[in-house]
Amino acid sequence: MTDAPPVPPYLSRRGEFDPDPGTTRPHDQAAIRRVPAPFGGEAWLVTRSRDVREVLADPGRFSSALPRDLMGGVGAGQSIAGDLLFVDPPEHTRLRRMLTPEFTVRRIDRLRPRIEAIVEEHLDAMARTGPPADLVRAFALPVPALTICELLGVPYEDRADFQRRVDGLTDLAAPPDKRTAVLAESRAYMAGLVARARAEPDTTGILGALCRAHGNELSTDELAGIGTLLLLAGYESAANTLALGTLALLRHPDQLRIVRDRPEHLDTAVDELLRYLSVVQAGFRVTTERVELAGQVIGAGELVIVSLSAAGRDPGLLADPDALDVTRPVSAHLAFGHGVHHCLGAPLARAELRIAYPALLRRFPGLRLADPLASVPLRAHNVIHGVTSLPVMW
Repeated sequence: MTDAPPVPPYLSRRGEFDPDPGTTRPHDQAAIRRVPAPFGGEAWLVTRSRDVREVLADPGRFSSALPRDLMGGVGAGQSIAGDLLFVDPPEHTRLRRMLTPEFTVRRIDRLRPRIEAIVEEHLDAMARTGPPADLVRAFALPVPALTICELLGVPYEDRADFQRRVDGLTDLAAPPDKRTAVLAESRAYMAGLVARARAEPDTTGILGALCRAHGNELSTDELAGIGTLLLLAGYESAANTLALGTLALLRHPDQLRIVRDRPEHLDTAVDELLRYLSVVQAGFRVTTERVELAGQVIGAGELVIVSLSAAGRDPGLLADPDALDVTRPVSAHLAFGHGVHHCLGAPLARAELRIAYPALLRRFPGLRLADPLASVPLRAHNVIHGVTSLPVMW
């Protein structure tokens, strides 16, 4: 058995909710420092909220078009067409302009009744089956998965396969050739759905809408990349925030009662949980020129890692950042990123969380951990933090 590749502390040694102290320490000491990169070599780690914001706001100096050698060769030789995560303006601007109308707050508001119905269907199923239940498998994964499948027009019966592919793509301990193979499989699957959407003009969901509105502007490869990104990223962060956030509320009963019983605090509660958990732990950029950031000179062509989890715990962002307080406004968090790459699906994720948290807690007011003393298994070596299972009783 080969050793896992070196993984920086913010990914490998995180607790249930808190970033590794070695990551947050630079808040008080060196603002930027060298760390082992996930795929070999070294990178610059940025942890303070204002510095992370500066990096993410400047695609001219800090590019998302990462050379494959800096990413361990993952995806080498493959097209990245349509993958908004790895392109800069003006190409990013062109692609995002076509997608933005599908993720407006108004459009997501029209989805609320369907999201509510999906949530209730799964709560009903939990009630019928009875305790104990794994909240991840029974609720936190299927609710966002079914929502994004319906939004995209992807067969929900394929969910087991795309969950497997998500796990393969986000597992930083997996060998590069395995992740490359999973990426190819994901794009091939989506290319098949795109071909069907092009052939059947009445195809529902975003894929069908994009084919009808922009079919002459977007290649099949671009549409496959867009669909792959939305499918794989569109529910994974929401699912892990829902599961890990429920665990956080169970660990903080006073905060749980506020989320359950005081709807006037629901909006602030969701943003506070997003900040506190920061399940998307990091972003990756490469410098296009010699830059100076927080007094540190970084050469051209160097990998920069922004720690979103550490930025969410920056004392410069708010007072007592390690406390969970669902009544305080904290809209300036970076859980959805910042700048041109700010998460396109943020309105959808917020809607899902605003609906799911109180519905779960009100349906099962006695919700509790099946074994309060047992350790909850965490997602290790993964760029998206969370729990692999959450056994609960009620």
